[in-house]
Amino acid sequence: MRVPAHSASGHRRTRTAVATAALLLPLLGAAPSADAQSSANSLQLAFASAAAEYQVPQSVLLGVSYLQSRWDAHAGAPSVTGGYGPMHLTDARTALAGATHHSEGTEDARGDSARAALLPSAQAPAPTELPARLTTLPKAAELTGLSAAELRTDPAANVSGGAALLADAQKKLGEPLSDDPADWYGAVARFSGADDTATAAAYANDVYDVIRTGEERTTDAGQQVALAARPGLSPATAQLAETGLRTLGTGDTECPRSVSCEWIPAPYEEFGDNDYGNHDLGDRPASQSIKYLVIHDTEGAWDGVLNLVQDPTYVSWNYTLRSTDGHIAQHVKAKDVAWHAGNWYVNAKSIGLEHEGFLANPDAWYTEAMYRSSARLVKYLSKKFGIPLDRQHVLGHDNVPGPTTGTVPGMHTDPGPYWDWRHYFELLGRPFEAAKRGHGVVTILPDYATNQPEYTGCVTKGEPCAAHGSSEVRLYSGPGEDYPLIKDIGLGTTPGTGVNDISSRVSTGQQYAVADREGSWTAIWYLGQKAWFENPAKDPTAVPTSGLVVTPKAGRTSVPVYGRAYPEASAYPAGVPAQAVSPLPYTLLEKQKYVVGDKVPGEYYYAVTFTTDSHKVVVGKDLYYEIQYGHRVAFVRAADVDVRPSR
Repeated sequence: MRVPAHSASGHRRTRTAVATAALLLPLLGAAPSADAQSSANSLQLAFASAAAEYQVPQSVLLGVSYLQSRWDAHAGAPSVTGGYGPMHLTDARTALAGATHHSEGTEDARGDSARAALLPSAQAPAPTELPARLTTLPKAAELTGLSAAELRTDPAANVSGGAALLADAQKKLGEPLSDDPADWYGAVARFSGADDTATAAAYANDVYDVIRTGEERTTDAGQQVALAARPGLSPATAQLAETGLRTLGTGDTECPRSVSCEWIPAPYEEFGDNDYGNHDLGDRPASQSIKYLVIHDTEGAWDGVLNLVQDPTYVSWNYTLRSTDGHIAQHVKAKDVAWHAGNWYVNAKSIGLEHEGFLANPDAWYTEAMYRSSARLVKYLSKKFGIPLDRQHVLGHDNVPGPTTGTVPGMHTDPGPYWDWRHYFELLGRPFEAAKRGHGVVTILPDYATNQPEYTGCVTKGEPCAAHGSSEVRLYSGPGEDYPLIKDIGLGTTPGTGVNDISSRVSTGQQYAVADREGSWTAIWYLGQKAWFENPAKDPTAVPTSGLVVTPKAGRTSVPVYGRAYPEASAYPAGVPAQAVSPLPYTLLEKQKYVVGDKVPGEYYYAVTFTTDSHKVVVGKDLYYEIQYGHRVAFVRAADVDVRPSR
């Protein structure tokens, strides 16, 4: 790392980062050496050096960095909002210049066969004016005298840039460069880049939670970093009043108090030829239960995405989450039905959360701030509406089934293989674990960082994506990589390694019945066939568990599989057209087993008019089981199957 004698702002440094590191090495139990900066604790030393250089408490610097990146450097690649390095210094203009958008899918977001398909073509525009939260790296360059390239690619330089920004914020607040971390609350709040007190406070509170509890981990570059716990730390929260930030208009939002949340409504408007948008009014959960939370990514930047959801001719979702600081905007009340999942049954029974990000950009990582904010929101919604925190109820958009055969190939595939489901469920307080007496069922659980299957098509079709950690495991038709990949007959395509091709992939947290084992390979029942994945005992990609499974009733060689749990025709009252109970091109075959997620009655929400007087919830007598059938969930009629414990 190059350290200039003078910073761009004109002050002379009293000691260089290298010299400071040398002074600190003995204190850390290591002797100075020529290769000290390349050792496994060089990033820890960089934090110590930058903290001393800019007179920022090391715990504050480490806490901020953990909330930004969990101390990962991502090999110099930017986050979804153009943040670089362990401190997530933002240079969005540079990052956005090379951004690629390759989310596939032609689905009707509404997914209601009773209405014409809704296929808006608008895309979120790139921002023309960048807010301050997206341009912190140029400011860090000005404060340190380091080049933008160094701040983007050199982790030690990046940490110095973050320390300089924190010190600058502290000075502008008129606060001393104290060695007490409690005195830095206002500076941490300003570091978030938020322009309102609620978001800045939520961010700062998260940082101080990290400092109080402590953290320790090995980063993506093999660096060992630790932050000692300070359980009694009480920050000077009154400093928030001195930040000059605006007060956020929260409206009547449905969010936990531990996050920042504002009301930016999706419009419910009538227009055109008896058409309206961009959601339906309802009375949930009084009229019908909410069963699912659907995780999406935006495929666009924050400001552009907010413009789209405020367009009545576009589609809708309930919440958008911002990457830089975890800020949340709510657009549709939980009682109403947003158009987001491509399956009307799921839409009517779910809440949709859009996360600022891009599916096909492995290096465009999600911030810890957004993961934590999302997890708090999901825990809140789970408790409020009785939604189980498991992968049968917390779905990715890529786990939502096509409602009919014709819709299967066009269903969306976000948030994709780079969403860290393992870490997300740890934050939810429901970590995936092996059962003490697990038998007959496995939970998919690879190590995210080291699990790096090949994907193609992130930038150019057929070209390899950058190597990156993944939540997903690839499936083969036999116990070895020489066998063909599993084929999804509903897609009708040759399976491959495309980043959007989910035909032969399982995802972290999903559960499947074991079909066979051979050596280090495990077979599961998947899409009506045995699907094999490598699962070595010393480095497992799945762990044993137990649960309920369904299998065809005795005497049945196969039973149909459905993409929606709709009532029988006789359940529909006069004035409500009966919806087809149409099977998908899949079957559940004799002796095959699939894990049960839920038991539900057939249900349909009739809401095809702007006025709500004709809206009706139709509930049938037929019951269905939700099952983990392939990468997506599916439904089978309870009358067609037997349910039994896995064994």
